[in-house]
Amino acid sequence: MLEELKKKVYEANMLLPKYGLVTFTWGNVSGIDRSTGYFVIKPSGVEYEKLTPDDMVVVDLSCNKIEGKYNPSSDTETHAELYRKWDDIGGVVHTHSTWATSWAQAGRDIPCYGTTHADYFYGPVPCLRCLTKDEIEDAYEKNTGVLITDYFKDKDHIAVQAVLCKNHGPFGWGKDPVDAVHTAVVLEEVAKMATRTEMINPDVDTCPQEVQDKHYYRKHGANAYYGQSSGDK
Repeated sequence: MLEELKKKVYEANMLLPKYGLVTFTWGNVSGIDRSTGYFVIKPSGVEYEKLTPDDMVVVDLSCNKIEGKYNPSSDTETHAELYRKWDDIGGVVHTHSTWATSWAQAGRDIPCYGTTHADYFYGPVPCLRCLTKDEIEDAYEKNTGVLITDYFKDKDHIAVQAVLCKNHGPFGWGKDPVDAVHTAVVLEEVAKMATRTEMINPDVDTCPQEVQDKHYYRKHGANAYYGQSSGDK
């Protein structure tokens, strides 16, 4: 079932160690098939070097296992909540990558200090509040997803495709599993740059808004002109 999606999700998961975003098994990527309402996710606690496409787990949006010999990731409920609320995403990623997680543990948004950040995220990458004791005890993973989607109720989750969960780590998303990983890679680099920027100049100002606008909108939206158009040879 969903053999092509399993392969894509497997390949996306294997990009996490390739780009240095995971230690041991600390991360997961999923991808959804909107026609069936099923999504595919990495199994829980299985070492990356031992994974195969057949090890990916198929679940429904209620997190019932449909197919797979392993249990799905412990973060499955978080992924499911994002898919349930946002029908315009096709992949979700969670890591404990060092630099982004450091900002999450510090409880700070990642400010936009330059054009690398502005190319991908329109404004700061937000750090959300901690879950309450009741939220943790009731349904920790689901409520993590609820916290994320509630934050974006009046915001554009496509303009900023990542968040930091305080004292936890980053979650990101994209149009498909590989695109979600792309978000995670960029987020880690942006977090690293922001940390070093503040080390070099603790009094640094954020990037001017007009520069942020220029760089974000030249890559995104109706008037974007970065890269090659589909008609270019």
